[in-house]
Amino acid sequence: MKIILTNQVDGLGEPGDVVDVKPGFARNYLLPRGFATLWSKGAANQITAIRRARKERAIKSKDHAQEVANWLANNIVTIKTKVGDSGKLFGSVGASDIVEAIAKSGGDKLDKRIVVLAHPIKLAGKHKVELKVHPDVKAQVVVEIVSS
Repeated sequence: MKIILTNQVDGLGEPGDVVDVKPGFARNYLLPRGFATLWSKGAANQITAIRRARKERAIKSKDHAQEVANWLANNIVTIKTKVGDSGKLFGSVGASDIVEAIAKSGGDKLDKRIVVLAHPIKLAGKHKVELKVHPDVKAQVVVEIVSS
């Protein structure tokens, strides 16, 4: 079965790739989770849009990834949000919030999928967050959550 990947799937491909998979894998795993769409001539236009968006956010090379990792290691990213008296947040801070704060702090505009979070951050203070900047380069950034 021919499908177009809309998200990165380990061992299968990147967003925008056209791949052949077994029908059961596509029907039971990829399509219900939104990782892929069925291939069609009209969907070919979608491939170009996905690839264009991926190029804008992509890290160009391993050297560029290392520069981004060094910047992240040497800077503290501050996120202002509503915090209760006990230090708990009203809501949570997720990957998209972290990437947005990195861009506002002067860092590169990154894809939110490179942020590795086991669960959203729900407490104020400093937190170390891992980012998978490149397949060979991982980085950590200190995210400080303060009351607005």
